[in-house]
Amino acid sequence: MSFDYDLFVIGGGSGGVRAARVAAGETGAKVALAEEDRYGGTCVIRGCVPKKLMVYASEFPETIAAGRAYGWDMQDADFDWSVFRTRLHAELDRLEGIYRNLLNGSGVIMYDQRAKLADPHTVELADGTRITARHILLATGGRPVLPQVDGIEHAITSNEMFLLDELPKSILIVGGGYIACEFAGIMNGLGVKTTQMLRSDQILRGFDDETRGFVADAMRGRGVDLRTNVNAVRIEKTDAGLSVTDTNGDTHLVDQVMYATGRRPNSDNLGLESLGVEMGGRGQVIVDDYSQTAVPSIFAVGDITDRANLTPVAIREGMAFVETVFKSNPTKPDHDLIPTAIFTQPEMGTVGLSEQDAAALGPIDVYTTSFKPMRQAFAGEQEKVFMKLVVCQTTQRVLGCHIVAHAAGEMIQLAGIAIKMGATKADFDRTVAVHPTMSEELVTLRNPTRRS
Repeated sequence: MSFDYDLFVIGGGSGGVRAARVAAGETGAKVALAEEDRYGGTCVIRGCVPKKLMVYASEFPETIAAGRAYGWDMQDADFDWSVFRTRLHAELDRLEGIYRNLLNGSGVIMYDQRAKLADPHTVELADGTRITARHILLATGGRPVLPQVDGIEHAITSNEMFLLDELPKSILIVGGGYIACEFAGIMNGLGVKTTQMLRSDQILRGFDDETRGFVADAMRGRGVDLRTNVNAVRIEKTDAGLSVTDTNGDTHLVDQVMYATGRRPNSDNLGLESLGVEMGGRGQVIVDDYSQTAVPSIFAVGDITDRANLTPVAIREGMAFVETVFKSNPTKPDHDLIPTAIFTQPEMGTVGLSEQDAAALGPIDVYTTSFKPMRQAFAGEQEKVFMKLVVCQTTQRVLGCHIVAHAAGEMIQLAGIAIKMGATKADFDRTVAVHPTMSEELVTLRNPTRRS
């Protein structure tokens, strides 16, 4: 059978773009891609990139304050949201242009409209055009979802945080995951009175208990009004702002309410169920170890599969797909020991097992340290950093590393290499420290804090 394309990709985010351009550029495959919104996907347009730029912007008040302790005659400065927002969107436009140029340079044909599946080898565009392909790759990502709460129409999600016409004077952020915690730090750093509300007893569920507790205490120390075991039940728009009633019966009057209480895969109205593509309870597309669905010609990568919802993972999955399908080299994407940075303030980096998960597998040694780094100590700041290694007693292999500190993400990337290679505590111990740095503490932890 003859097809219009060897590969048709639905979704112009990181995973879809990488798969499309590598398949076209390195294997000579005839490739097309459809994107109904902006190229770059969640990460570039409404996720990690603009969020990290907002983190940078929000850190300057702390830098200015520290500068005075180092002898700089620095005055308090006002933050101009309109200036930042203009430059932010110019940068996102630039990055989107890069994505388009990469696709065009690889010979990928782009369709700037929505696409869905008509049959296992046919894609139907929004204008009714039908296109056939030997293989179809779903890479449509995910989206934030709002819960059913009275008055929820007055709330926004993380998507809209980058589009605000003006910076609110006060905000209530509902949720305890990394997106909620990151935006709480950002808004607080930008001078917005910030309240964060979550229904559980601690932020960052699923991460190491001791580490997330350290982050929570530090967030409160920086001024975030972090409230646990409570939830919003009603939002009312008033002349004075948004009045939010919580499960304790308290009311909170704020300028803005942002929800970060969950995301769902973008699998709606793609025509998948009628073709026999297996779907999970949250709308995720079920795939095998090679990202293949129950329909042999249809594959899926990235957040639509709800495996490990991180941009670098989607890229790796896209690359593995190309190796498997177009290079005759069956390759499984590796989801084990993924280093992760959470851009809270202070920042958190983590790789491997939490203490509680490691202890469930067998006896462990736990090494921890908390101290004021040189930069903060000299400036008279009180906030400390925290570092933790979780080690198997039997093999002495390092099972997990958890860091809360400035640039924790930079440190955890390199620690992740060592742990991925199976480094033992002895390997860490015999590595010469880089002095004076925060990270040298990782190789000078001599005695376990506790054993379990």
